[in-house]
Amino acid sequence: MSHWIEWSRALAGGVLIGASTALFLAFNGRIAGISGIVGGLVSIVKGDTYWRAMFVAGLVVGGLALALLAPWTMGASVASLPVVALAGALVGVGTRLGNGCTSGHGVCGVARLSPRSIAATIVFISTGAIAVLVRRALEGGSA
Repeated sequence: MSHWIEWSRALAGGVLIGASTALFLAFNGRIAGISGIVGGLVSIVKGDTYWRAMFVAGLVVGGLALALLAPWTMGASVASLPVVALAGALVGVGTRLGNGCTSGHGVCGVARLSPRSIAATIVFISTGAIAVLVRRALEGGSA
């Protein structure tokens, strides 16, 4: 695949994510932070459950549709199910500690120029980069 096609797909994905979060804020008055939306399903608030459940269902159905209609776009997991489950649990803890997730802080908060979100996003990106460097060093590969 040419470099241009890869670049344009990434750009299109970014535009779609940005547009959808902007529309979500405009029509729903809420930030499209996944951890906050899912967290609201765990600690149920009366009258606030339906839209959250539909939002999460849309994420699941969208992922399943992509896996069925364009399976070549999905990469194979490089980790076992227990490792993925542990990673998911750690992400959940991190989103509680950081008072939000990458979608809430990184997409919505940075777009609103929120200093807290900008700081959180710098921490997310830095931590991810350090984790990659450590893992590659432990595996004996190059960074």
